[in-house]
Amino acid sequence: MDILAGIWNYAAPFLVVLTVLVFVHELGHYLVARWCGVRVEVFSIGFGSELFGWNDKAGTRWKISWIPFGGYVKFFGDADAASTPGAETGSMSAEERAESFHHKPLHQRAAVVVAGPAANFLFAIVVLAGMFSIYGQPYTPPVVAGVVPGSAADAAGFQPGDRVLEVNGSEVQRFEQLRQVVMVGLEAPLDMLVSRNGASLHLEARPQIVEIDDGSGNMQRIGRLGIQSGEPEFARHDPLTAIWQAVKETGFVTTATLQGVGQMISGARDASELSGPVGIVRMSGQAAEYGVLALVNFMVFLSISLGLINLFPIPMLDGGHLLFYAIEAIRGKPLGERSMEYGFRIGLFMVLSLMAFATWQDVAKLSVGTFLSGLFS
Repeated sequence: MDILAGIWNYAAPFLVVLTVLVFVHELGHYLVARWCGVRVEVFSIGFGSELFGWNDKAGTRWKISWIPFGGYVKFFGDADAASTPGAETGSMSAEERAESFHHKPLHQRAAVVVAGPAANFLFAIVVLAGMFSIYGQPYTPPVVAGVVPGSAADAAGFQPGDRVLEVNGSEVQRFEQLRQVVMVGLEAPLDMLVSRNGASLHLEARPQIVEIDDGSGNMQRIGRLGIQSGEPEFARHDPLTAIWQAVKETGFVTTATLQGVGQMISGARDASELSGPVGIVRMSGQAAEYGVLALVNFMVFLSISLGLINLFPIPMLDGGHLLFYAIEAIRGKPLGERSMEYGFRIGLFMVLSLMAFATWQDVAKLSVGTFLSGLFS
């Protein structure tokens, strides 16, 4: 029973999160494809053999498949789940070409491809806006409650009662904004506009880099300023304000993720912070332990990450297709079949290599024994 409980605690939240996000992503492709007049033959959650499914009035086969890691939409004219043109695309009738994805204008094909990642971003915005309207957005006034002795804030001259107005020219309305900028920016210098006793002054600070355990076995390098905040509150917003705040939050997570990737490439951040499937399974289970809201928050973060990663210009991903379409727009004609085939092979190799590396990092951080003991106890 302990083994079954352990598997349920980890696997069930992960499958719920993954299924929802995959459905959202593929639904984006599906809806825009149908809007463009493309016939959709299959909408699958998972890969491999079909578990169960049904046909709708438009002839689309909706199904759940055995391997739950992902999903796909197969358009009329596709040879496979990767949307490779089928051999029959060159001999289609006029009626068939009107419903074929590969015979649609370039801008429509690009719209269908970008709709998947866009759906993930839109999902994050809608969920965050709902949470900010119903439960409220975490809010702490950007007022210094205390300064850690010997910290970067102490060296910069911060004092209790200071109110941070701007950081590097950007307005600060919540302490959480300041914390996010400091954590992601590592030791990048900060030009801060502060209000003290009714007067405004500029303070220069360079955060210190520290390593922390994020609770999932990942050691992360973050910037630390040394400012203590007051007690957080929850500010409930009207729908329009909630949407705007959700857009801003989604934009920040996107920017911070890209900044983190850039820091890994430059060596400023260790690649061991990268999480793969094992790490995501573990984090899903841990988020579920904190309750539904924590799991939904994790789902939002993962949805943004999924949308962003899929836009990377790697063949096999949506961004790879967009890259091919950009080349087609420049050349005035698509790439040859052999070039496309080699591109997809390279893309597949890159994706599998990244997954293998991330999984290795997960196992190295957890150790197999630690993971299994948490799973089966």
